[in-house]
This record gives sequence, C-alpha cells and structure tokens, in this order.
Amino acid sequence: MSNPIKAIVINKEDNNYSASLSTIENSDLPNENVSIDVLYSTINYKDGLAITGKGPVVRSFPMVPGIDLVGTVTNSTSDEFKNGDNVILNGFGVGEKHWGGLAQKAALNSDWLIPLPTGISPKQAMQIGTAGYTAMLSVIALEKQGITPESGEILVTGANGGVGSFAIYLLNQLGYNVTAATGRLDQSEYLKELGAKQVIDRNELSNPGKPLQKERFAAAIDSVGSHTLANICASLKYGGVVTACGLAQGMDLPASVAPFILRGVSLIGIDSVMRPKADRIEAWDRLAKLVSADYLDKISTEISLEHAIDNAERLMQGKIRGRVVVNCKS
Repeated sequence: MSNPIKAIVINKEDNNYSASLSTIENSDLPNENVSIDVLYSTINYKDGLAITGKGPVVRSFPMVPGIDLVGTVTNSTSDEFKNGDNVILNGFGVGEKHWGGLAQKAALNSDWLIPLPTGISPKQAMQIGTAGYTAMLSVIALEKQGITPESGEILVTGANGGVGSFAIYLLNQLGYNVTAATGRLDQSEYLKELGAKQVIDRNELSNPGKPLQKERFAAAIDSVGSHTLANICASLKYGGVVTACGLAQGMDLPASVAPFILRGVSLIGIDSVMRPKADRIEAWDRLAKLVSADYLDKISTEISLEHAIDNAERLMQGKIRGRVVVNCKS
C-alpha cells in the first residue's frame, strides 16, 4: 500500500470554495508520463489567487495549486528523462488546469519539463521560480531588440514584486542603468541594494497621461499594464522597447499609436506559460550563470507545506516581500 501524499487541495462545491492541507494517494495523481518526487515549490501571485479564491484561476476541481516545481524523476516513460533526473516545471496551466507543485509528488507531461541546469541547486531553482524566469525572458527580449547598457535608462515597474525585483537584479548584473518604480517608497534602499540607481513613485506613471511625453527611457520591463504601460510607451526614447509581462494595474491599455509610429517604439509581450522548450532552457541557463546564492538567500523565505495557505493569504494582502519557497519534502 502506497504512503499518503501531503498536498494543498482546492475544492469547490456549489459556492463553497476551500483550500486545505490534505492527503491524497498515488492513484489520485493525473495519468502523465513522468512521475516526480517534488522537492520544492513556490507561492506566486497566481498561486495566491488560486488558494484564496480571489481570482478565477482554477479551471477544474479538485485542484493541487503550484505553477512552479523542482523535483526528482521517479518513473518515466519518456525518452527525454530517466529516474533520478532533477527537472523544473514552470507554467503550462499546471496549478490551474493540471495538478501542480504544492504537493509531495506530481505527475507531469515530459513536454512541460526541462532539466535542472548545472550550477544551481533545486532550492535555488525555486528561489528563482517563475518570477526570475519571466524577468530573464524579458531581459533576453530587450537584448534581442538591440538594447544595451549604452542605450540609456531602463525602467522596471512593479519593482517590489517578484518579476520586478529580479529584473532589477539581472539588469544590474549585466551593467544596465536601472530606474525602479514602486508604490512602496519605504523600500527604496532595498531596491537600490538590488541594483536600482533611481527609485520613483509609481504614481508618476499610474494616471492618465499625454499620448507623447518627454523622451526618457531607452527601454522598460513592465508588470503593471493599464495607464502605467501607456505612459511608459509615451516616455520611451526613439526606438525604445518595452516588454509587457503583467497586469497588476489592469488588462486595459489606454494608449495612443503615436509612440509606435512617431518614435518607432516596440511593445513585446512576454508569455512564460506556454514558452517553447528551447526558450526555457536558454533563460534558465542564463539564470544559472547570473544569479548568486547570496542574492537568492536574501530575497527568499523557506516554509513547509503546512504554512502554504497562510502565506498565500499574506501574499494577497501585500505582506510578503521577495520569494516564498515551499519545502515539499517534509
């Protein structure tokens, strides 16, 4: 008889939505071609929405949340992975449509997995997680558009969030001049420690603005959307580039075409969920080379599965700074 598996399980019956630490059996796991002992997972904003029910994230019930995981393969019918391999999962609807990482075991499709890169530990992979992976995809996109440290000032919005803080760190590591926009100016020194040269109040960008504004930024990484993204586009220098990877302020984009046709501005969408495997491997290999262990320890807190629900609530209340790593082994 198999040992019970601890997992966070979300249920919905009629209008009663609940998340609890539960036990499941191996036979409950999805029928996928790779079985994994989960070592670590994380709590991202999307996981917070799923666990608290504050957003329509979960598509079927019951659901094990957790859009990230790292673990060890215990059974595989895929030619790509063998028993003992350490693998990473980010996205692909896991934790939304497919059972995710906030459990001691998982069963996943091999197409969704990549090998854990040389140079980072399983815990470090989840200290990075989707937040760092998305930030790296954004940085790579800027590079491919010809944005270099010599191009000028780079804006990062949502600077205290997971993607924003990683973007600041990565850009600084690569020699860029970074300006951070935040709603928590009391965290300015922390943002400067990450590598921001300047910190501005997000209110400078969050209200309706002119279609074309003074040229300031060479590029930007935006996780906010709405008026903030519109004002960024209006403030970019000729040939500037902005990557859009979030919608904290809203899904709308009340912008004008003026920056695009008069200044040659480019707006690039960053999807981390369905990204092709080659792009994932490229991003994670870059992360393994750029991110230091000291930095990861500074920005992360480790918890057990037992504390995942409480921390999801705190995340949605804006009470958590940095990354929450969930140790799924205990």
